[in-house]
Amino acid sequence: MTSVVLLAWKVTSAAPDNGFDLGNASIDRAQIMHGGPGKDGIPAIDQPSFIAADSADYLQADDRILGIDIDGTARAYPIAILNWHEIVNDRINDQAFAVTYCPLCGTGVAFSSDVGNYQLDFGVSGLLYNSDVLLYDRQTESLWSQIKSEAVSGKLVGRELERLPLAHTTWADWRQQYPKTTVLSTDTGYSRDYQRDPYDGYAESRATYFQVSHQAPPAYHPKERVLGVELNGNFRAYPFIELQRAGQPVLQDDIDGERLTIRWDAEHRSASAHDARGQPIAAIEGFWFAWFTFHPQTTIFKAAAD
Repeated sequence: MTSVVLLAWKVTSAAPDNGFDLGNASIDRAQIMHGGPGKDGIPAIDQPSFIAADSADYLQADDRILGIDIDGTARAYPIAILNWHEIVNDRINDQAFAVTYCPLCGTGVAFSSDVGNYQLDFGVSGLLYNSDVLLYDRQTESLWSQIKSEAVSGKLVGRELERLPLAHTTWADWRQQYPKTTVLSTDTGYSRDYQRDPYDGYAESRATYFQVSHQAPPAYHPKERVLGVELNGNFRAYPFIELQRAGQPVLQDDIDGERLTIRWDAEHRSASAHDARGQPIAAIEGFWFAWFTFHPQTTIFKAAAD
């Protein structure tokens, strides 16, 4: 399956670093892997176009989407498109942001594009760290780890990206919550078969294609979906199988004295975290193996025994 995925994109560079300067990398350079495509071999969407929900006849009710709501404007980004592009550079009013998706880790993360005096736009480097996509910004060519949300090499090394709350749910659920939502059009400027999943079967397989620094305990399938929450430097994973066992749509939890609420939608297989004021927390949903390798010190939510 690996070769099928890699052949889906044009390999534009044979250099192991895809031309990026890793001289000041803050992570082990030996763990930065070439994913197959060259720099921009997987093309980010820089000029996204959106259509009304009623016009999105290419989407089925149970198709997965990433959804964002900024200042009352809701947009949906189908995973079927993100599988082929991984990054959408977008803007709502004065907020420039990037919606990112790593198919190998199942992680969808939205970031503010504003970092210090820079307003960045991002591309796909073709490199991976812990099986997770390394973004690069076109302004400084710094490399950014999606899950770490941090620049790991280049001029901006050590700088952090601000994560924005992002829903990972079904198209039907998002439309019900946001009837006026628009959705990313398949008119992306690129010729791709968005009805074909280049990673078909990957989420069910126990295999991962690239090495990771910390192997997740086998208590869960490596691709078990988890909601990962960070509060004040503390990390907790909420495996969906545990949320299902708990059987409650709303759960109260405590991380290092901080109260939070976890909302679980069993029908749409969607979870979200909210702080003590009810504000959404920019959590990360993804595969268990990916959350653990970046956060081996994580605690794990367990449903109470019957």
